[in-house]
Amino acid sequence: MTPKIVIHTDVFLEHLTGSGSPSILRQAMNRFFCYATVFHAMHLFSLARTARESKAIEAAMAAMKIMGLNARRAETYGRLLASTGPSNMMNVAIAGLCLESRLPILTDRAGDFRGIRGMQIVPTGLVAKFENGGQILRAARRGVHSNALKRES
Repeated sequence: MTPKIVIHTDVFLEHLTGSGSPSILRQAMNRFFCYATVFHAMHLFSLARTARESKAIEAAMAAMKIMGLNARRAETYGRLLASTGPSNMMNVAIAGLCLESRLPILTDRAGDFRGIRGMQIVPTGLVAKFENGGQILRAARRGVHSNALKRES
C-alpha cells in the first residue's frame, strides 16, 4: 500500500519555479499518494501573477487529491487557532486537516507548525535519500533530518 502525505506550499513553489531537478514534488509523487489542502491551493493561486502561472498551479494540483474543511471539526480548528494565534491562521487550518486525516506533511518549513502538537513533519531532504515512502516516514519518525543525512554522505 502506498503511503499518503500532504504537500506543503514550499514544495509546490520549488517545483513551480524549477529550482530543483527533479523537483521534490515529482520525487514525492513517485513515493507517496500525495494530497494538498484547499488552503495550499488558495495560497498558491494568490501568488500567481499570470495566466501561465495559474495554469502551472492547476497542473501541479491536478495530480493529487485536494482536502477541504469539514464543518463538524470547527471546534477542533478553533482550539488550534486559540493555541497558536490568528497570525498563523492558514497554517493552523492546514495542520487541522493533517491532524484530522492523520497524515504527515512534507516541508522544510517546520516552523510554520510550531506549537501544534501531533503534527508529523517530513523534511524534504528525506525524499531523495530513500527509495519508498515507508522508509521516508520511518526516518522522519526517528528524527532523521536532511542535514544529518548530508553529513553522512
